[in-house]
Amino acid sequence: MKYASQSEAKPYFVFAIILFIGQIVFGLILGTQYIIGDFMFPEIPFNVARMVHTNLLIVWLLFGFMGATYFLLPEETQCELHSPLLARILFWVFAAAGTLTIIGYLAVPYATLADLTGNKYFPTMGREFLEQPTITKIGLALVFVGFLYNVIMTVLKGRKTVVNMVLTTGLIGLAAFWMFAFYNPASLVMDKYFWWWVVHLWVEGVWELILGAILAFILIRTTGVDREVVEKWLYLIIAMALISGILGTGHHFFFIGAPEYWLWIGSIFSAIEPLPFFMLMVFAFSMLKQRRRDHPNKAAVTWAVGCTIMAFLGAGVWGFMHTLAPVNYYTHGTQLTAAHGHLAFYGAYVMIVLAIISYAWPILHGRQANSLQAQRLEIASCWTMSVSMLLITLLLTAAGVVQIWLQRIPDNAGALNFMATQDAITTIYWLRLAAGVGFGIGVFMYLASFVVAARADKPAEPEAPVATVAV
Repeated sequence: MKYASQSEAKPYFVFAIILFIGQIVFGLILGTQYIIGDFMFPEIPFNVARMVHTNLLIVWLLFGFMGATYFLLPEETQCELHSPLLARILFWVFAAAGTLTIIGYLAVPYATLADLTGNKYFPTMGREFLEQPTITKIGLALVFVGFLYNVIMTVLKGRKTVVNMVLTTGLIGLAAFWMFAFYNPASLVMDKYFWWWVVHLWVEGVWELILGAILAFILIRTTGVDREVVEKWLYLIIAMALISGILGTGHHFFFIGAPEYWLWIGSIFSAIEPLPFFMLMVFAFSMLKQRRRDHPNKAAVTWAVGCTIMAFLGAGVWGFMHTLAPVNYYTHGTQLTAAHGHLAFYGAYVMIVLAIISYAWPILHGRQANSLQAQRLEIASCWTMSVSMLLITLLLTAAGVVQIWLQRIPDNAGALNFMATQDAITTIYWLRLAAGVGFGIGVFMYLASFVVAARADKPAEPEAPVATVAV
């Protein structure tokens, strides 16, 4: 570890993994409730389990991004963080806000939580992914602003690189677009229009900048390729991501009452959106081919390269499947959407956070990489999670196709209502749940790899002296 302030990343990484485990637990609860409707009811109703599952996903990824920033920024700027104390304070504020909000979801009915937190005075609750109480949203906004201040002040006093400038731009966008979470117009059309300015422009806009910066940092450190080569690739990828992602927001405007021209804009630019993810994959393999060093941390490289492949499949291929307006007319809101969401989030963001943790954690503990035994287990966990997520995606895709055929095709004489259609795909849900258990096993293996690594840190027991017999 070159800079002492890099250690501020540790609590962010630890808490991110704790929340990741919570997300998987609630995902398994949800998977069971799809089959057994009253499972854990009334203690954890379906709507609460889903809310906790999705909110934990967002929050743990944000913790991962913040930890990644605090780790890589000192190395990129070649100076210490502006304020390590502010980093610690913001961690506890963010952790407390997130924990209390999840407890609130689980402890009281959502309407009661809205009353307790004064939502009637400044209503922002009740929207998917933005269910957080207004007071929590304000706390998150303060955390983002404080975090951004710390980042910008560090960049200003240190070396400017393409990596830290792209990262900072992404973080500025993250904080700026979050402010639309407070805008809750009376018109449902306007509400949905600006709701996507948070939800879409985060995950298909500014988060892609953060992804690109973290990936570039890892590849520079593990391959030894000239920074100039990596930076040229990064410029091209980010340009394509923003060109396609910003106007690609239009594929969410198809059927909310927006002007008809969004059918064309949304379709055309959504068709371009897979390109930056394809370029990201080509970039990673190109850097591996040109590498000048063989870094001992094979697990981190596996996560990083795997991230580009799975992101291209999830965000690119599965995204393109249903974002053209004539297709989206039938697929919108079906299990095909869920298939895309699961694989895209896992490939693009879950894997890059696990990659930076895999790379940074050994360095934060004074070594270049974990032991070979620990890395083998970690690489096995990567394969287990990735194969399981592919199975989940394929099964949800199959469920979506059946759902579209039975429920959405108007000329189908045997069309069923929603609940009858759900009964028809119960077998697929059982298989999806089994794949989810497999993913949970992969997460357990990932955690176990760090236990193996920690044991490897301990000094070896002194060998017992060999007895000698005089002759």
